[in-house]
Amino acid sequence: MKRGGQIGIALLLVAFATLAAETVTNFPKADGYRGIWYFNQASNDEYRYKYSGGFATYPQQHAPIAIYCEAVKKTFFVYGGTTATNATDRQQLLHMVSFYDHATGTVPRPTILLNKKTDDAHDNPVLSVDDNGFLWIFSPSHGTGRPSFIHRSAKPYSIDAFERVVVTNFSYPQPWFLAGQGFLFLQTRYNAPGAGKAARGLHFTTSTDGRSWSAPALFAAMELGDYQISWPCGSRVGTAFDFHPAPLGLNGRANVYYAETADFGRTWQTATGTKLTLPLTNVQNAALVYDSRAEKLLVYLKDVNYDASGRPVILFLTSPGYESGPKNGPRTWRTAHWTGKEWKFNTVTTSDNNYDHGSLYIEPDGAWRIIAPTEAGPQPFNPGGEMVMWLSRDAGNSWKRVRQLTSGSSFNHTYARRPLNAQPDFYALWADGHGRQPSESRLYFTTRDGDRVGCLPARMDGEFARPELIRAEAKPN
Repeated sequence: MKRGGQIGIALLLVAFATLAAETVTNFPKADGYRGIWYFNQASNDEYRYKYSGGFATYPQQHAPIAIYCEAVKKTFFVYGGTTATNATDRQQLLHMVSFYDHATGTVPRPTILLNKKTDDAHDNPVLSVDDNGFLWIFSPSHGTGRPSFIHRSAKPYSIDAFERVVVTNFSYPQPWFLAGQGFLFLQTRYNAPGAGKAARGLHFTTSTDGRSWSAPALFAAMELGDYQISWPCGSRVGTAFDFHPAPLGLNGRANVYYAETADFGRTWQTATGTKLTLPLTNVQNAALVYDSRAEKLLVYLKDVNYDASGRPVILFLTSPGYESGPKNGPRTWRTAHWTGKEWKFNTVTTSDNNYDHGSLYIEPDGAWRIIAPTEAGPQPFNPGGEMVMWLSRDAGNSWKRVRQLTSGSSFNHTYARRPLNAQPDFYALWADGHGRQPSESRLYFTTRDGDRVGCLPARMDGEFARPELIRAEAKPN
Protein backbone atom coordinates (compact mmCIF):
# COMPACT_ATOMS: atom_id res chain seq x y z
CA MET A 1 0.00 0.00 0.00
CA LYS A 2 1.26 3.46 -0.84
CA ARG A 3 1.68 5.37 2.42
CA GLY A 4 0.11 8.82 2.61
CA GLY A 5 -2.10 8.08 -0.39
CA GLN A 6 -5.58 6.72 -0.86
CA ILE A 7 -6.95 4.08 1.49
CA GLY A 8 -9.76 2.76 -0.71
CA ILE A 9 -9.46 -0.76 -2.08
CA ALA A 10 -5.83 -1.07 -1.06
CA LEU A 11 -6.75 -0.54 2.60
CA LEU A 12 -9.46 -3.16 2.36
CA LEU A 13 -7.03 -5.68 0.92
CA VAL A 14 -4.52 -4.94 3.67
CA ALA A 15 -7.22 -5.21 6.32
CA PHE A 16 -8.48 -8.57 5.07
CA ALA A 17 -4.93 -9.90 4.68
CA THR A 18 -4.18 -8.85 8.24
CA LEU A 19 -7.26 -10.58 9.58
CA ALA A 20 -6.42 -13.75 7.70
CA ALA A 21 -2.88 -13.75 9.05
CA GLU A 22 -3.48 -12.76 12.67
CA THR A 23 -5.99 -14.27 15.08
CA VAL A 24 -7.23 -12.80 18.33
CA THR A 25 -4.31 -12.54 20.73
CA ASN A 26 -4.09 -12.26 24.49
CA PHE A 27 -1.61 -9.50 25.20
CA PRO A 28 0.91 -9.30 28.05
CA LYS A 29 0.42 -7.14 31.11
CA ALA A 30 2.83 -4.61 32.56
CA ASP A 31 3.67 -4.58 36.26
CA GLY A 32 2.71 -0.93 36.64
CA TYR A 33 2.13 2.47 35.04
CA ARG A 34 5.21 4.15 33.60
CA GLY A 35 5.09 6.78 30.89
CA ILE A 36 7.32 7.71 27.96
CA TRP A 37 9.84 10.55 28.28
CA TYR A 38 10.32 12.47 25.02
CA PHE A 39 12.09 15.50 23.59
CA ASN A 40 11.90 17.38 20.31
CA GLN A 41 14.36 19.80 18.67
CA ALA A 42 17.48 20.72 20.62
CA SER A 43 17.59 24.43 21.51
CA ASN A 44 21.25 24.70 22.62
CA ASP A 45 20.35 26.76 25.67
CA GLU A 46 19.52 26.14 29.32
CA TYR A 47 16.08 24.80 28.39
CA ARG A 48 17.72 22.06 26.27
CA TYR A 49 14.82 21.44 23.85
CA LYS A 50 11.90 23.13 22.12
CA TYR A 51 9.82 20.82 24.24
CA SER A 52 10.45 17.78 26.41
CA GLY A 53 9.16 15.90 29.44
CA GLY A 54 6.82 13.13 30.50
CA PHE A 55 4.64 12.77 27.41
CA ALA A 56 2.50 9.69 28.07
CA THR A 57 -0.66 11.72 27.34
CA TYR A 58 0.80 13.85 24.53
CA PRO A 59 -0.22 15.42 22.15
CA GLN A 60 -3.52 17.29 22.19
CA GLN A 61 -3.99 16.42 18.50
CA HIS A 62 -4.57 12.81 19.61
CA ALA A 63 -8.12 12.37 20.92
CA PRO A 64 -9.81 10.84 22.71
CA ILE A 65 -7.38 8.98 24.94
CA ALA A 66 -9.94 8.18 27.66
CA ILE A 67 -13.66 7.30 27.55
CA TYR A 68 -16.12 6.65 30.40
CA CYS A 69 -18.51 3.75 29.71
CA GLU A 70 -21.62 3.86 31.88
CA ALA A 71 -22.57 0.23 31.10
CA VAL A 72 -19.61 -1.03 33.14
CA LYS A 73 -18.82 2.12 35.15
CA LYS A 74 -15.23 2.22 33.95
CA THR A 75 -13.10 4.87 32.30
CA PHE A 76 -10.97 3.16 29.67
CA PHE A 77 -7.77 4.93 28.67
CA VAL A 78 -4.65 4.56 26.57
CA TYR A 79 -1.24 6.14 26.97
CA GLY A 80 2.35 6.01 25.83
CA GLY A 81 4.32 3.62 28.00
CA THR A 82 7.99 2.72 27.87
CA THR A 83 10.26 -0.29 27.82
CA ALA A 84 12.64 1.58 30.16
CA THR A 85 12.68 0.61 33.83
CA ASN A 86 14.75 3.62 34.94
CA ALA A 87 15.82 7.03 33.64
CA THR A 88 19.04 5.77 32.05
CA ASP A 89 17.55 2.88 30.06
CA ARG A 90 17.15 3.21 26.33
CA GLN A 91 13.42 3.27 25.76
CA GLN A 92 10.89 2.30 23.13
CA LEU A 93 7.26 3.38 23.02
CA LEU A 94 4.67 0.88 24.26
CA HIS A 95 0.98 1.32 23.48
CA MET A 96 -0.81 0.73 26.78
CA VAL A 97 -4.50 0.08 27.48
CA SER A 98 -6.18 0.13 30.87
CA PHE A 99 -9.20 1.37 32.85
CA TYR A 100 -10.21 2.99 36.11
CA ASP A 101 -12.94 1.05 37.89
CA HIS A 102 -15.27 3.63 39.42
CA ALA A 103 -17.03 1.02 41.56
CA THR A 104 -13.87 -0.11 43.34
CA GLY A 105 -11.50 2.84 42.84
CA THR A 106 -8.84 0.49 41.46
CA VAL A 107 -6.86 -0.04 38.27
CA PRO A 108 -5.67 -3.36 36.75
CA ARG A 109 -2.26 -4.17 35.40
CA PRO A 110 -2.22 -2.32 32.06
CA THR A 111 -2.18 -4.26 28.80
CA ILE A 112 0.80 -3.89 26.45
CA LEU A 113 -0.86 -3.71 23.03
CA LEU A 114 2.31 -3.27 20.98
CA ASN A 115 5.85 -1.96 20.87
CA LYS A 116 5.94 0.86 18.29
CA LYS A 117 9.72 0.44 17.81
CA THR A 118 10.39 4.15 18.35
CA ASP A 119 10.81 6.58 21.24
CA ASP A 120 8.66 9.21 19.46
CA ALA A 121 5.61 10.17 21.56
CA HIS A 122 3.91 11.45 18.39
CA ASP A 123 3.07 7.75 17.91
CA ASN A 124 0.97 7.63 21.12
CA PRO A 125 -2.36 5.79 20.71
CA VAL A 126 -5.98 6.92 20.89
CA LEU A 127 -9.19 5.11 21.82
CA SER A 128 -12.74 4.71 20.57
CA VAL A 129 -15.65 2.58 21.85
CA ASP A 130 -18.45 1.43 19.55
CA ASP A 131 -22.18 0.87 20.17
CA ASN A 132 -21.54 -2.69 21.34
CA GLY A 133 -18.79 -1.83 23.81
CA PHE A 134 -15.84 -3.00 21.72
CA LEU A 135 -12.67 -1.01 22.27
CA TRP A 136 -10.86 0.26 19.17
CA ILE A 137 -7.23 1.37 19.51
CA PHE A 138 -5.77 3.58 16.79
CA SER A 139 -1.97 3.50 16.73
CA PRO A 140 -0.58 6.32 14.55
CA SER A 141 2.82 7.16 13.12
CA HIS A 142 4.69 10.45 13.04
CA GLY A 143 4.93 10.73 9.27
CA THR A 144 5.23 7.90 6.78
CA GLY A 145 8.33 6.10 8.06
CA ARG A 146 6.42 3.59 10.22
CA PRO A 147 3.13 1.71 9.84
CA SER A 148 -0.04 2.59 11.71
CA PHE A 149 -2.52 0.09 13.12
CA ILE A 150 -6.13 -0.32 14.21
CA HIS A 151 -6.95 -2.99 16.81
CA ARG A 152 -10.33 -4.09 18.19
CA SER A 153 -10.92 -5.78 21.54
CA ALA A 154 -11.99 -9.43 21.32
CA LYS A 155 -14.79 -8.82 23.83
CA PRO A 156 -16.83 -5.77 24.81
CA TYR A 157 -15.34 -3.63 27.59
CA SER A 158 -12.28 -5.87 27.85
CA ILE A 159 -8.57 -5.03 27.66
CA ASP A 160 -7.26 -8.61 27.66
CA ALA A 161 -7.32 -9.67 24.00
CA PHE A 162 -7.31 -7.77 20.71
CA GLU A 163 -7.35 -8.47 16.99
CA ARG A 164 -5.41 -6.39 14.50
CA VAL A 165 -7.92 -5.08 11.97
CA VAL A 166 -5.99 -2.66 9.76
CA VAL A 167 -2.37 -1.90 8.86
CA THR A 168 -1.98 1.44 7.07
CA ASN A 169 -0.54 4.91 7.73
CA PHE A 170 -2.02 7.96 9.48
CA SER A 171 -0.89 10.65 11.91
CA TYR A 172 -2.54 12.77 14.65
CA PRO A 173 -5.66 10.55 14.90
CA GLN A 174 -9.05 11.74 16.14
CA PRO A 175 -11.59 8.90 15.63
CA TRP A 176 -15.10 9.77 16.79
CA PHE A 177 -17.64 6.96 17.01
CA LEU A 178 -21.11 8.41 16.41
CA ALA A 179 -23.95 6.26 17.71
CA GLY A 180 -25.86 4.46 14.98
CA GLN A 181 -23.50 5.74 12.25
CA GLY A 182 -19.93 4.58 12.79
CA PHE A 183 -16.51 6.19 12.83
CA LEU A 184 -15.76 9.68 11.59
CA PHE A 185 -11.97 9.57 11.64
CA LEU A 186 -10.15 12.90 11.48
CA GLN A 187 -6.45 12.51 10.78
CA THR A 188 -3.34 14.05 9.26
CA ARG A 189 -1.61 12.61 6.22
CA TYR A 190 1.87 13.63 5.17
CA ASN A 191 2.63 14.83 1.63
CA ALA A 192 -0.73 13.59 0.43
CA PRO A 193 -2.04 14.04 -3.13
CA GLY A 194 -3.74 17.41 -3.65
CA ALA A 195 -2.18 19.01 -0.56
CA GLY A 196 0.36 21.05 -2.54
CA LYS A 197 3.22 22.29 -0.34
CA ALA A 198 1.33 21.37 2.83
CA ALA A 199 3.42 18.64 4.45
CA ARG A 200 0.65 18.00 6.97
CA GLY A 201 -2.76 17.95 5.29
CA LEU A 202 -5.93 17.47 7.34
CA HIS A 203 -8.11 14.59 6.14
CA PHE A 204 -11.11 12.57 7.25
CA THR A 205 -12.45 9.14 6.44
CA THR A 206 -15.50 7.17 7.58
CA SER A 207 -16.44 3.59 8.37
CA THR A 208 -19.60 1.91 9.58
CA ASP A 209 -17.80 -1.14 10.95
CA GLY A 210 -14.13 -0.13 11.52
CA ARG A 211 -12.93 -2.61 8.92
CA SER A 212 -13.76 -1.03 5.56
CA TRP A 213 -13.02 2.67 5.22
CA SER A 214 -13.78 5.38 2.70
CA ALA A 215 -10.88 6.96 0.85
CA PRO A 216 -9.43 9.83 2.92
CA ALA A 217 -10.87 13.19 1.89
CA LEU A 218 -8.62 16.25 2.04
CA PHE A 219 -10.16 18.78 4.41
CA ALA A 220 -7.52 21.53 4.75
CA ALA A 221 -4.05 22.16 3.32
CA MET A 222 -3.16 25.82 3.87
CA GLU A 223 0.36 26.94 3.01
CA LEU A 224 2.80 24.49 4.69
CA GLY A 225 0.17 22.48 6.60
CA ASP A 226 -2.23 22.46 9.53
CA TYR A 227 -2.91 21.12 13.01
CA GLN A 228 -6.38 20.45 14.41
CA ILE A 229 -8.21 19.57 17.60
CA SER A 230 -11.78 18.25 17.62
CA TRP A 231 -14.63 17.03 19.81
CA PRO A 232 -18.17 15.70 19.28
CA CYS A 233 -21.42 17.34 20.35
CA GLY A 234 -24.22 14.81 19.94
CA SER A 235 -24.23 13.80 16.26
CA ARG A 236 -22.03 16.77 15.33
CA VAL A 237 -18.24 16.87 15.26
CA GLY A 238 -16.42 20.19 15.34
CA THR A 239 -12.78 20.91 14.64
CA ALA A 240 -10.58 23.92 15.38
CA PHE A 241 -7.45 24.19 13.26
CA ASP A 242 -4.53 26.46 12.39
CA PHE A 243 -1.99 26.68 9.58
CA HIS A 244 1.80 26.71 9.24
CA PRO A 245 2.95 29.80 7.35
CA ALA A 246 6.19 30.11 5.41
CA PRO A 247 9.05 30.41 6.11
CA LEU A 248 8.91 29.01 9.68
CA GLY A 249 6.42 26.31 8.81
CA LEU A 250 5.68 24.12 11.84
CA ASN A 251 7.21 26.59 14.28
CA GLY A 252 5.11 29.41 12.83
CA ARG A 253 1.64 28.03 13.55
CA ALA A 254 -0.96 30.76 13.19
CA ASN A 255 -4.66 31.65 13.19
CA VAL A 256 -7.70 29.80 14.55
CA TYR A 257 -10.37 28.31 12.30
CA TYR A 258 -13.52 26.35 13.14
CA ALA A 259 -15.72 23.98 11.10
CA GLU A 260 -18.24 21.27 11.93
CA THR A 261 -20.26 18.52 10.32
CA ALA A 262 -23.69 17.23 11.32
CA ASP A 263 -24.04 14.60 8.58
CA PHE A 264 -21.09 12.24 9.06
CA GLY A 265 -18.70 14.34 7.01
CA ARG A 266 -20.82 14.72 3.89
CA THR A 267 -20.92 18.50 4.35
CA TRP A 268 -19.00 20.92 6.54
CA GLN A 269 -19.97 24.39 7.70
CA THR A 270 -18.81 27.27 9.89
CA ALA A 271 -20.32 28.18 13.25
CA THR A 272 -22.56 30.64 11.38
CA GLY A 273 -23.93 27.84 9.18
CA THR A 274 -22.02 28.90 6.07
CA LYS A 275 -21.30 25.82 3.95
CA LEU A 276 -17.62 25.26 3.18
CA THR A 277 -16.14 24.09 -0.09
CA LEU A 278 -13.36 21.60 0.59
CA PRO A 279 -10.44 21.44 0.69
CA LEU A 280 -9.60 24.71 2.41
CA THR A 281 -6.38 25.94 0.84
CA ASN A 282 -6.69 29.71 1.17
CA VAL A 283 -5.73 31.29 4.51
CA GLN A 284 -8.55 33.79 4.16
CA ASN A 285 -11.68 31.65 4.26
CA ALA A 286 -15.08 31.60 5.95
CA ALA A 287 -13.93 29.32 8.78
CA LEU A 288 -11.52 31.95 10.18
CA VAL A 289 -12.16 32.71 13.86
CA TYR A 290 -9.04 34.62 14.92
CA ASP A 291 -6.33 36.21 12.78
CA SER A 292 -3.28 35.85 14.99
CA ARG A 293 -0.91 37.06 12.27
CA ALA A 294 -2.52 40.48 12.45
CA GLU A 295 -1.33 40.62 16.08
CA LYS A 296 2.05 38.99 15.26
CA LEU A 297 1.32 36.09 17.61
CA LEU A 298 1.61 32.33 17.34
CA VAL A 299 -1.33 30.08 18.29
CA TYR A 300 -1.23 26.80 20.23
CA LEU A 301 -4.59 25.03 20.14
CA LYS A 302 -5.64 23.31 23.38
CA ASP A 303 -9.26 22.11 23.39
CA VAL A 304 -12.76 22.40 21.92
CA ASN A 305 -16.00 22.08 23.88
CA TYR A 306 -19.63 23.20 23.65
CA ASP A 307 -21.93 25.31 25.81
CA ALA A 308 -25.45 24.29 26.87
CA SER A 309 -26.80 25.49 23.52
CA GLY A 310 -24.27 23.44 21.59
CA ARG A 311 -22.20 26.46 20.59
CA PRO A 312 -18.44 25.88 20.29
CA VAL A 313 -15.80 27.18 22.68
CA ILE A 314 -12.13 27.00 21.69
CA LEU A 315 -9.31 27.08 24.24
CA PHE A 316 -5.94 28.25 22.90
CA LEU A 317 -2.69 29.92 23.91
CA THR A 318 -0.92 32.78 22.15
CA SER A 319 2.78 33.58 22.22
CA PRO A 320 5.16 35.92 20.38
CA GLY A 321 7.66 33.16 19.57
CA TYR A 322 8.24 29.42 19.52
CA GLU A 323 11.43 29.14 21.61
CA SER A 324 11.31 28.31 25.31
CA GLY A 325 12.26 30.96 27.85
CA PRO A 326 11.04 34.29 29.21
CA LYS A 327 11.77 36.22 26.01
CA ASN A 328 8.59 34.84 24.41
CA GLY A 329 6.21 35.82 27.19
CA PRO A 330 3.50 36.49 27.85
CA ARG A 331 1.98 33.14 26.93
CA THR A 332 -1.69 33.89 27.25
CA TRP A 333 -4.53 31.39 27.67
CA ARG A 334 -7.66 32.54 25.83
CA THR A 335 -11.12 31.31 24.92
CA ALA A 336 -13.14 31.99 21.78
CA HIS A 337 -16.88 31.44 22.32
CA TRP A 338 -19.46 31.47 19.54
CA THR A 339 -22.42 33.32 21.08
CA GLY A 340 -24.77 32.72 18.17
CA LYS A 341 -23.94 36.15 16.77
CA GLU A 342 -20.16 36.52 17.07
CA TRP A 343 -16.95 35.01 18.38
CA LYS A 344 -16.33 36.43 21.83
CA PHE A 345 -12.76 36.34 23.18
CA ASN A 346 -11.69 36.25 26.84
CA THR A 347 -8.39 35.86 28.68
CA VAL A 348 -7.96 33.19 31.36
CA THR A 349 -4.39 33.46 32.65
CA THR A 350 -0.76 33.12 31.55
CA SER A 351 1.87 30.39 31.88
CA ASP A 352 5.54 29.94 31.00
CA ASN A 353 5.70 27.56 28.00
CA ASN A 354 3.84 27.22 24.71
CA TYR A 355 3.41 23.48 25.32
CA ASP A 356 1.68 23.89 28.67
CA HIS A 357 -1.46 21.96 27.84
CA GLY A 358 -4.81 21.77 29.60
CA SER A 359 -8.43 20.82 28.98
CA LEU A 360 -11.68 22.78 28.99
CA TYR A 361 -14.79 21.38 30.72
CA ILE A 362 -18.28 22.86 30.31
CA GLU A 363 -20.58 21.35 32.89
CA PRO A 364 -24.37 20.90 33.16
CA ASP A 365 -24.71 23.64 35.79
CA GLY A 366 -23.03 26.14 33.44
CA ALA A 367 -19.61 26.08 35.08
CA TRP A 368 -16.56 26.29 32.81
CA ARG A 369 -13.49 24.56 34.22
CA ILE A 370 -9.88 24.38 33.01
CA ILE A 371 -7.28 21.95 34.36
CA ALA A 372 -3.82 22.97 33.19
CA PRO A 373 -0.18 23.35 34.41
CA THR A 374 -0.33 27.14 34.63
CA GLU A 375 1.84 27.42 37.77
CA ALA A 376 5.59 27.33 37.20
CA GLY A 377 7.09 23.94 37.99
CA PRO A 378 10.50 22.74 39.16
CA GLN A 379 11.81 23.18 35.59
CA PRO A 380 10.45 26.66 34.77
CA PHE A 381 9.96 27.65 31.14
CA ASN A 382 9.92 23.99 30.08
CA PRO A 383 6.62 22.28 29.20
CA GLY A 384 4.22 21.78 32.08
CA GLY A 385 4.50 22.81 35.70
CA GLU A 386 2.20 22.46 38.68
CA MET A 387 -1.42 21.58 37.83
CA VAL A 388 -4.03 24.22 38.60
CA MET A 389 -7.84 24.25 38.41
CA TRP A 390 -9.56 27.37 37.07
CA LEU A 391 -13.32 28.05 37.21
CA SER A 392 -15.68 30.48 35.48
CA ARG A 393 -19.31 30.96 36.43
CA ASP A 394 -20.05 33.54 33.71
CA ALA A 395 -19.31 31.75 30.42
CA GLY A 396 -15.62 32.55 30.46
CA ASN A 397 -15.88 36.30 31.08
CA SER A 398 -13.96 36.01 34.34
CA TRP A 399 -11.90 33.20 35.85
CA LYS A 400 -11.01 32.22 39.39
CA ARG A 401 -8.09 30.04 40.37
CA VAL A 402 -9.89 27.61 42.70
CA ARG A 403 -7.19 25.07 43.53
CA GLN A 404 -3.59 24.11 42.86
CA LEU A 405 -3.67 20.36 42.33
CA THR A 406 0.05 19.62 42.67
CA SER A 407 2.83 21.37 44.57
CA GLY A 408 6.42 20.77 45.59
CA SER A 409 6.88 18.40 42.67
CA SER A 410 10.24 17.08 41.50
CA PHE A 411 9.16 17.07 37.85
CA ASN A 412 6.85 19.15 35.67
CA HIS A 413 3.30 17.86 35.19
CA THR A 414 2.23 17.83 31.53
CA TYR A 415 -0.73 17.42 29.20
CA ALA A 416 -3.87 17.22 31.34
CA ARG A 417 -6.39 15.40 29.14
CA ARG A 418 -10.19 15.27 29.33
CA PRO A 419 -11.96 11.91 29.02
CA LEU A 420 -14.97 11.66 26.77
CA ASN A 421 -18.03 11.58 29.09
CA ALA A 422 -15.70 12.48 31.99
CA GLN A 423 -16.94 11.43 35.44
CA PRO A 424 -16.29 13.41 38.65
CA ASP A 425 -13.93 10.89 40.25
CA PHE A 426 -11.66 10.50 37.17
CA TYR A 427 -11.83 13.90 35.51
CA ALA A 428 -8.39 14.45 33.97
CA LEU A 429 -5.40 12.27 33.17
CA TRP A 430 -1.79 13.46 32.85
CA ALA A 431 1.87 12.53 33.35
CA ASP A 432 5.00 14.08 34.84
CA GLY A 433 8.66 14.10 33.87
CA HIS A 434 11.81 16.18 34.12
CA GLY A 435 11.60 19.14 31.77
CA ARG A 436 15.24 19.11 30.67
CA GLN A 437 16.66 15.59 30.89
CA PRO A 438 15.46 11.99 30.64
CA SER A 439 13.59 10.81 33.72
CA GLU A 440 11.06 8.35 34.96
CA SER A 441 7.45 9.40 34.38
CA ARG A 442 4.30 8.71 36.40
CA LEU A 443 0.62 9.04 35.51
CA TYR A 444 -1.93 11.00 37.56
CA PHE A 445 -5.62 11.79 37.68
CA THR A 446 -7.85 14.21 39.56
CA THR A 447 -11.45 14.44 40.69
CA ARG A 448 -13.68 17.16 39.27
CA ASP A 449 -13.41 19.28 42.42
CA GLY A 450 -9.69 18.74 42.81
CA ASP A 451 -10.09 17.46 46.37
CA ARG A 452 -8.32 14.19 45.45
CA VAL A 453 -5.36 13.67 43.13
CA GLY A 454 -4.14 10.12 42.54
CA CYS A 455 -0.92 8.66 41.17
CA LEU A 456 -1.30 5.40 39.25
CA PRO A 457 0.99 2.71 40.70
CA ALA A 458 4.38 2.53 38.98
CA ARG A 459 4.89 -0.98 40.39
CA MET A 460 2.17 -3.53 41.17
CA ASP A 461 2.37 -6.82 43.07
CA GLY A 462 -1.19 -7.96 42.37
CA GLU A 463 -3.59 -7.90 39.44
CA PHE A 464 -5.35 -4.76 40.74
CA ALA A 465 -4.17 -1.84 42.86
CA ARG A 466 -5.56 1.32 44.37
CA PRO A 467 -3.85 4.51 43.17
CA GLU A 468 -1.80 6.42 45.72
CA LEU A 469 -3.54 9.59 46.85
CA ILE A 470 -1.08 12.47 46.68
CA ARG A 471 -3.80 14.96 47.56
CA ALA A 472 -6.88 14.32 49.72
CA GLU A 473 -8.74 17.15 51.39
CA ALA A 474 -12.08 18.86 51.71
CA LYS A 475 -13.83 20.01 48.59
CA PRO A 476 -13.39 23.69 47.64
CA ASN A 477 -16.19 26.14 48.23
